[in-house]
Amino acid sequence: MGHTLAEKIIGEHVLDERGVGVSPCEVWPGDLVEVAVDAVLANDITAPIAIREFENLGVRSVFDRERVILVPDHFTPNKDIKSAEQCRVLREFARHQHLTNYFEVGRMGIEHVLLPEQGLVVPGDIVVGADSHTCTYGALGAFATGMGSTDIAIAMATGSIWMRVPESLRVIYQGELQPWVDGKDLILYTIGQIGVSGALYKSIEFTGPTIDRLPMAGRLTMANMAIEAGGKAGLFGVDAATIDYVDGRAQRPYHIYAADPDARYASTLQIDVSGISPQVAYPHLPENVHPAQEAHDVRIDQAVIGSCTNGRLEDLRVAADILRGRHVHPDVRCIIIPGSQQVYLDAIHEGLVEIFVEAGAAFSTPTCGPCLGGHMGILAAGERAISTTNRNFRGRMGHPDSEVYLSGPAVAAASAVAGHIATPEEILR
Repeated sequence: MGHTLAEKIIGEHVLDERGVGVSPCEVWPGDLVEVAVDAVLANDITAPIAIREFENLGVRSVFDRERVILVPDHFTPNKDIKSAEQCRVLREFARHQHLTNYFEVGRMGIEHVLLPEQGLVVPGDIVVGADSHTCTYGALGAFATGMGSTDIAIAMATGSIWMRVPESLRVIYQGELQPWVDGKDLILYTIGQIGVSGALYKSIEFTGPTIDRLPMAGRLTMANMAIEAGGKAGLFGVDAATIDYVDGRAQRPYHIYAADPDARYASTLQIDVSGISPQVAYPHLPENVHPAQEAHDVRIDQAVIGSCTNGRLEDLRVAADILRGRHVHPDVRCIIIPGSQQVYLDAIHEGLVEIFVEAGAAFSTPTCGPCLGGHMGILAAGERAISTTNRNFRGRMGHPDSEVYLSGPAVAAASAVAGHIATPEEILR
């Protein structure tokens, strides 16, 4: 019996009772194993707790100063005194521990855009982060998962974690994508099919001919939202597109693993993408998915384009294609947030920022900001937003009586112009 991609990667990182690697080690779903980690991540919300627990351990130094990564991105630039104090904890810890990878405001990005961009995650890695969307890095063929801050403290100290090997769910995508349909639409449609608990503590393997043709930006978006289906991780196999993305970025050698042809999956879902149109997730769950054309009567007050889900340059290009020569509806606030300083700079060089500003949109420094109701776009009671972020739980972006509708950048930009949820065809005709 063969192994899934998740089992292959985990098996190569198993440690024995002395903390020595025993790879290759055959592991199966349900096994409880200690594994070495290749990178440990935390941000300005979760790191202060992890740092406090790390100090309670009495450990003098982190296991590897190059592999503990701290990114202040959620409430930055600091929105108030409390967030300033949180960020100072990161800054002082990074200085004390001489961390190579601490990313200050002005040099940072939204963590899950920044780490792949900087080559800090590579194929074959096991990455743990004190943020649920750490699963983003599965797009690179890494097993990446979110954990609690206490677990992250242990990982920072020891370079290892205990993990129960997950079952795997395989999703096979076939067919040609319709215009304006991208990775965000595929993952929203998939979550709509299986529900927010459909992959609970499973590794989702995204595969099939459609995936083979999907650009890396779309794969990163899909892996990012594996957690919205309950997934432990979301994984893509490594192919030429992955290698093209990684080569020239990778900070260290990497290892490519592939699922065995006879691997055993908990279940397999086949999806024909040819009938999938741009999708929208209604409040208040990512599984409440409908075709965007059915939502034209939903008036909006705000459109947010960005986040760790859709803040890459490719996403901003899509939004610019729709906003070019047009104007944001007078009743709508359109907020565009690049995923990193590099994306910001590239957007300037390509003239995208000029398009956004001339259209009447606000263009922000990189930050998680409104995604978690932090700052830069909080909703009042009764307001509605269309957003390229990953969650639309009640109160996620502000007042509990506000509403968030999730979409890709094409629908979000079209809706900003229309003043209601709209498809790109409605705006471009």
